[in-house]
Amino acid sequence: METHVSCLFPEILAMIFSYLDVRDKGRVAQVCTAWRDASYHKSVWRGVEAKLHLRRANPSLFPSLQARGIRRVQILSLRRSLSYVIQGMPNIESLNLSGCYNLTDNGLGHAFVQEISSLRVLNLSLCKQITDSSLGRIAQYLKNLEVLELGGCSNITNTGLLLIAWGLHRLKSLNLRSCRHVSDVGIGHLAGMTRSAAEGCLSLEYLTLQDCQKLTDLSLKHISKGLARLKVLNLSFCGGISDAGMIHLSHMTSLWSLNLRSCDNISDTGIMHLAMGTLRLSGLDVSFCDKIGDQSLAYVAQGLYQLKSLSLCSCHISDDGINRMVRQMHELRTLNIGQCVRITDKGLELIADHLTQLTGIDLYGCTKITKRGLERITQLPCLKVLNLGLWQMTESEKVRPFDFKLLTMLESLERRVVVDLSSDQKPRALPSLFSLKQRWTSRVSSPSWSRTG
Repeated sequence: METHVSCLFPEILAMIFSYLDVRDKGRVAQVCTAWRDASYHKSVWRGVEAKLHLRRANPSLFPSLQARGIRRVQILSLRRSLSYVIQGMPNIESLNLSGCYNLTDNGLGHAFVQEISSLRVLNLSLCKQITDSSLGRIAQYLKNLEVLELGGCSNITNTGLLLIAWGLHRLKSLNLRSCRHVSDVGIGHLAGMTRSAAEGCLSLEYLTLQDCQKLTDLSLKHISKGLARLKVLNLSFCGGISDAGMIHLSHMTSLWSLNLRSCDNISDTGIMHLAMGTLRLSGLDVSFCDKIGDQSLAYVAQGLYQLKSLSLCSCHISDDGINRMVRQMHELRTLNIGQCVRITDKGLELIADHLTQLTGIDLYGCTKITKRGLERITQLPCLKVLNLGLWQMTESEKVRPFDFKLLTMLESLERRVVVDLSSDQKPRALPSLFSLKQRWTSRVSSPSWSRTG
């Protein structure tokens, strides 16, 4: 006796449907009444974010979302009042309005007129008309907010941060990327270091200050004193911070990820300050800090040896710096040294000999490496990600056809591998390679090709 799939219990159908993507979840609801009923089970839609174009009234939209238990919404285009969403979903948990350029203080003010205790995540990235007035509404009515994204909201000022510090004491994540008017005073408000700010946002764990050009080392002093729970700090492109500011950060024991990418005034001295403190960093990015050299790697080995991810792209490092570092970095899993043009095969051999736990390495633009160094890197037992953009073979290697035995070493890589080749031969013996991409950056002229297996 055969049992048809339509005879399965609704709970079993719901379990199966929960593994489908959003489009297919909707399709199975149209098969029959049994499948429709099962597809409305809230477990099917757990964690799903509805992506909506609010153009015209649809009376069935929000009842349908609530019946499925959907509480996360992204508004792709906003031609109706935002209050339409808030009224339709009183238990909303996450609201993503990123890129809604026509959202104004007036529109947000009409939507937030009473406390919304369920809302935990609000994304206003690139809502460029939003000002401090909206932050006042948010601080007043969204007391339970934990994540606030304000990246690209260029009209936000220190006053807005004062309002946040007054009202959002449960905030754990704040993104202020490219908020050009934010200065040390605003960071002082967040950290509770000014008289006006009262307590501040002392629960913050993730803070993004990328491209906030008015910040100086005083902001880092405020952060180190007031935001003791901070885990992730992004200061990339903050040109006003310097080596002296690293002294303040060096004793933040909760901090495990620090991004100093393109901070032009950070040098070996700044890395020394970090290494001499009590940090337990897991990730450090100093890419494009052109004052970082081999001495920094010696400091890293002495005091930041617990790092799992280290990014040094375009830094002034050489094989000598690699030699100073590798013997102590037993925890390192990801190493990004793209565009470090002084790195040669000797450096790669040191990496292969000592950094045996590496799962990913970026060698993009390392123009002095050859096939010999690459052969050593591909023998790393845990390697999953390899980027070799702009790699070129030497003239002597171009004389003979490319040795594809080298590439067979990459068959065990489980994720994305990017390899530049200089040959008109295609590696046919790579059936298990997930992705192989050819850019033809050498003088050999030939059409591009790619293969996904």
